[in-house]
Amino acid sequence: MSKPANVSSQPSNPASEPPDAASQPSRRYASEVRDEQARRTRRYASEVHDEQARRTRRYASEVRDEQARRTRRAIVTAAHELFLAQGYAATTIDGIAEAAHVSRRTVFNSAGGKAALLKLALDWAVAGDDEPIAMADRPAAKAIQAEPDPRKALMLWVQTVTEVAARVAPIGEVLTAAADVDPAAAELLAEASRNRLYGATSFIRYLASLEGLATGMTEQRAADLCWALMDGHLYRLLVIQRGWSAVEFTRWLSDSLAAALLPT
Repeated sequence: MSKPANVSSQPSNPASEPPDAASQPSRRYASEVRDEQARRTRRYASEVHDEQARRTRRYASEVRDEQARRTRRAIVTAAHELFLAQGYAATTIDGIAEAAHVSRRTVFNSAGGKAALLKLALDWAVAGDDEPIAMADRPAAKAIQAEPDPRKALMLWVQTVTEVAARVAPIGEVLTAAADVDPAAAELLAEASRNRLYGATSFIRYLASLEGLATGMTEQRAADLCWALMDGHLYRLLVIQRGWSAVEFTRWLSDSLAAALLPT
């Protein structure tokens, strides 16, 4: 009779046994955590990359915009100086391009033709810069609208008008002459007149809201007076041609309008 097979009394190797069913959820959870962490890492990396790309594009766009603005500023400045030096009719696009150190094509692409350049020169003279901010939104206009005293509001308005006239008077003279030879310049002169009337009317409405108009003075008549007296031609006559100082002109204009408009 043969002997029974020798059965080892050593424990079996756990690694060779099938996994414990109780440990499977734990491993599945660990796998899900790793997958979620990987997804978050990829998502974060993608967001960082997209933000960097957006910043790069935004910076490049800002650089291009600033370069275009500097080019346009150089062109309009050159045109302004040539208009004053040799007149509108004698100024050419080629001359402007040469003075601005750009090509003729760049002048047209950046600003336009002569009439467009004259308009930009005038607009920038009125505003005092090339910032795209309406006159009504600028500090001087806001200071007038915040002044509750009619006489002080009138003085602030006259000061603003005088400052604008000092900047506009030279190019305004060019515009007046250009209107005789160029229909586009003539329309620009008419537009400038309409803009002055709009500004004068807006101020008078505010003055009237403060009960700052004399008895019998209508808003339309008051606006007409302001429109006429704020014409840059008057500044050219008295300050540039007759040698008045800006202070003397401001005082005279303020006293004249106060006598005509304000209650006694």
